[in-house]
Amino acid sequence: MIIAQAFGWVFDPANYTGFNAIPGRLWEHVWITLLAVAIASVIAVPIGYAIGHTGRARGLSIALSGGIRALPTLGVLSLFGLLLGIGLEAPLLALVVLAIPSVLAGAYAGIESVDPVTIDAAKAQGMTGWQVLWKVEVPLGLPLLIGGVRSAVLQVVATATLAAYVGAGGLGGYFFLGLKTQDYAEMLGASVLVIALAIAFEIVFAALQRASVPKGTLDPSARQRQGSRERARNPIPEGNPS
Repeated sequence: MIIAQAFGWVFDPANYTGFNAIPGRLWEHVWITLLAVAIASVIAVPIGYAIGHTGRARGLSIALSGGIRALPTLGVLSLFGLLLGIGLEAPLLALVVLAIPSVLAGAYAGIESVDPVTIDAAKAQGMTGWQVLWKVEVPLGLPLLIGGVRSAVLQVVATATLAAYVGAGGLGGYFFLGLKTQDYAEMLGASVLVIALAIAFEIVFAALQRASVPKGTLDPSARQRQGSRERARNPIPEGNPS
């Protein structure tokens, strides 16, 4: 059965040594993914913060993001490959283009989600525009920003398999090698590794997103659940009026 053969390939000790070992390819895949998302964040986060804070060019940014999302990643990769040749540069640029819309949307949506009453209160305290942005809007909008980064990571980690198309390494190398040799167990085993990596990233970023929510901004149902858990851990003794 092909599924059993695929898991057999994944756990075969012979695939964990040598030049084409799974740990090395896995690390290349992680490195390409995180580097692409980091570069996209450096580009998109300041632009998203500016759009969210000023409210300007929002329609233009949405239109451009939609256009970028519609671009076929393989086509973009092929174009960059023709221009830049074999290596990491072409797939990295293609993956950065893929990641920018999600990070940009998370950045400006996070700023826009801040209650205007909170912003007015901050200004009433004498805060400048920069102070309102960095001390109020950015912390309160952080969960949505991380959500955008989370979405970008999941898109990139799946698409980074195309990096092997121009010889840049990663788990995609097993796909192209398996296709060439008709080793479908190797191809399915590589798919299992990509899925496992995506799940691992999802767990990590979901935890980061939950941890970034300021405690004072929890919705009433969340505060009620949190209070119930605290009362369960610290019950009030009988006869104590407090």
